[in-house]
Amino acid sequence: MSRRLTLYTRLGCCLCEEMKEVVRRVAGKLALEMEEIDVDSEPELAERHGNEVPVLFIDGRKAFKVRVTIRELERKLLG
Repeated sequence: MSRRLTLYTRLGCCLCEEMKEVVRRVAGKLALEMEEIDVDSEPELAERHGNEVPVLFIDGRKAFKVRVTIRELERKLLG
């Protein structure tokens, strides 16, 4: 079963880059659909997420914000 991940990020965000790398590594092991959305692309998204990026949703539910490890993400996806 493929899980759907949505990652809210913004340009120039080093924490966003770190979380993208974790997601890339896990995606290499598991069946994942991935969508990345720049919160600054829409005022509503920027207002909703503010400086709370990156934010990772799994199957439409908020799972992690700011930081995640490979182990934490795998546990959440497999658990």
